[in-house]
Amino acid sequence: MNKSDSERIAGILSHFGYEETDNEKDAELLIINTCSIRQLSADKAYSQLGVWGKRKKTNPNIKIAICGCVAQQDKEGIKKRAPYVDLIFGTHNIYELPSLIKRIENDEKVCAITNTPVVCDQNDFEIKRKDSVNAWIPIIEGCNNFCTYCVVPFTRGRERSRRPEEIIKEAQNIVKEGFKEITLLGQNVDSYGKDFEDKNITLANLLRQLNSIDGEFRVRFVTSYPSDITDDLINAVDECDKVCKYFHIPMQSGNSHILEEMNRHYTKAQYYEIVEKIRKRFPDVAITSDFIAGFPGETEEEFQDTLEAMEELELDYSNTAAYSPRVFTKAGKMTDKFLPEDVKYERLNRLNEKNREVCLKSNEKFIGRILKVLIESKTEKDGKTILNSRADNNKIVHFEDSTKNIGDFANVKITKAQTWCLYGEPV
Repeated sequence: MNKSDSERIAGILSHFGYEETDNEKDAELLIINTCSIRQLSADKAYSQLGVWGKRKKTNPNIKIAICGCVAQQDKEGIKKRAPYVDLIFGTHNIYELPSLIKRIENDEKVCAITNTPVVCDQNDFEIKRKDSVNAWIPIIEGCNNFCTYCVVPFTRGRERSRRPEEIIKEAQNIVKEGFKEITLLGQNVDSYGKDFEDKNITLANLLRQLNSIDGEFRVRFVTSYPSDITDDLINAVDECDKVCKYFHIPMQSGNSHILEEMNRHYTKAQYYEIVEKIRKRFPDVAITSDFIAGFPGETEEEFQDTLEAMEELELDYSNTAAYSPRVFTKAGKMTDKFLPEDVKYERLNRLNEKNREVCLKSNEKFIGRILKVLIESKTEKDGKTILNSRADNNKIVHFEDSTKNIGDFANVKITKAQTWCLYGEPV
């Protein structure tokens, strides 16, 4: 989502004369787009601002801006810690950027943080997409779930879906530009359309519409909320030949009591049922997840349930993190239940080790199989051309072939499996 926002920001800037430079020292305008899902991300943002602040002392004409979730939630903190910042704008203010830039060009210090999104047809602005193969389309922003650990409802607001015709138009342009993979984005992507009166506007029906666009390309969607995965969505994935057989479904904990404490609207058993239903329909599907280690009050026995779930569900990959308290959130106020840092990170280490085990086991199942892959990049090594590609089910596949190009599809027989990737040969 942040990469997609950055592409839109770059596109907006290009409308009034700014060009992106690869050399930071040449830049007249520096913008950092931030994430606050974990404290480490926010710390990195402040560290970068400090580096830029030193540069501004020697070149006062440089303009510095900060946007994204850190800006949305901590505008006063930014003003205090980095008073040299010229522009602070929030997640709802991206499409206000043209007027904001004019103001800082006139040496005004600007802070634009609102709780109501600035409405704009996103197709009115060019999008400076960096990747030549993959393109991202935000279809819904915000979240209504209020998980007790998550800051998203406070930084991104409530769920807001884009009109399907706007999304289809953007997708058609993407295909015309030669992109071969479209990823539909949302903090809770399978809630798409719930805020419209027309109940035919759903993620399932949007996938069907996208599938009808002419051209050779494929479609993914992330991130799914477990209990929002409907039978119709599963049917749509089955019906649509361009839609990848891949689901990213964060579980967060393998223990039902902790899930309740997290305000996740499903139990361990219900999550298992969803995964079983998907695997029965798609034998080669990849299901990935997210897990938090050391949530406030989590016991060792409850953490063991998470390790067991990761293995029993045969997950293909999981994003993992130690619990990080976030402002505004209910869990962030459970200070009496906070676990010691050493306990959280010891559990995270065990979680990561289990992740490595199940990932390798998942990859080994594909040895001897043929996968259709999309070539995303290539590397020249020892006189050989190594192609780096991604299968329909999101598996990373490396193979040698001097006849294929970036953006081509290819069939590859898998000959070797490692923890995070597969190796093969063209067929």
